Amino acid sequence: MYTTLISAAELAEHIEDPRWVVIDCRHDLVNLDAGREGYAIGHIKGAQFVNLETELSGEKRGVDGAFRGRHPLPARAEFVEVLRRLGVNDDTQVVAYDAHGGMYAARLWWMLRWIGHPAVAVLDGGMAAWQSAGLPMDAAVPSRAPGSIEAKPSLVETVDMAAVLANLESGEFTVVDARAPDRFRGENETIDPVGGHIPGAVNRFFKDNLQPDGKFKDPAQLRAELTAVVADPSKAVMQCGSGVTACHNLLALEVAGLPGAALYPGSWSEWSADPSRPVAR
Repeated sequence: MYTTLISAAELAEHIEDPRWVVIDCRHDLVNLDAGREGYAIGHIKGAQFVNLETELSGEKRGVDGAFRGRHPLPARAEFVEVLRRLGVNDDTQVVAYDAHGGMYAARLWWMLRWIGHPAVAVLDGGMAAWQSAGLPMDAAVPSRAPGSIEAKPSLVETVDMAAVLANLESGEFTVVDARAPDRFRGENETIDPVGGHIPGAVNRFFKDNLQPDGKFKDPAQLRAELTAVVADPSKAVMQCGSGVTACHNLLALEVAGLPGAALYPGSWSEWSADPSRPVAR
């Protein structure tokens, strides 16, 4: 079972295995059709496509009308139905990939763990690693029988906005922001209407988890770097702009052997939507 990362060579050995499901998670936060268009042009042989906006996210406003962030989690039952449409069963090994250093694939990795499915890994190096190895690509959309996966107790933790707000006083946990340093400082904010960060948060840019070739740094290096940011993962909460790249930091922590951190799904986009909440710059 692969539970964090898988290499292109390892995936290639199982590309015809019916018990494996490969999922293309490519996306663009500006051009929302870019991922599907890229998939239609060419993808890893046998891979299926999921859309971050419609299949890995839920309604942006709650029943009370409050904004929940740009990519709030869907209901667990809704996500299970997405997985069943993709042919995922309880014993399926899932592999997620993208062309962006794992920033979107990590969201799917985390969400499968969220519904209690441990057999999920991110393709290390993504599509670039697959193509550079000369491995088979395809433009066909595969047909799979529906799966029967069931939700199980979650393998991960989440916190909500109220908990993060209370933490401003209690200091119970460390909040780690995965956005680029300039956005963390409140500069060059082009996605959310307000720039800055949650008071008390520290910055760990998700791209710092990667080597120049787009693959993850080795576990020892990640452990050394991440322990400088997170003294105790069980008392840490990962966030970003909308709960996506925070999952990349959560994956890096798992690779480093530092499990236990939680996700704040609403992240900065939820936090900053209410002007009564404090902002640091």
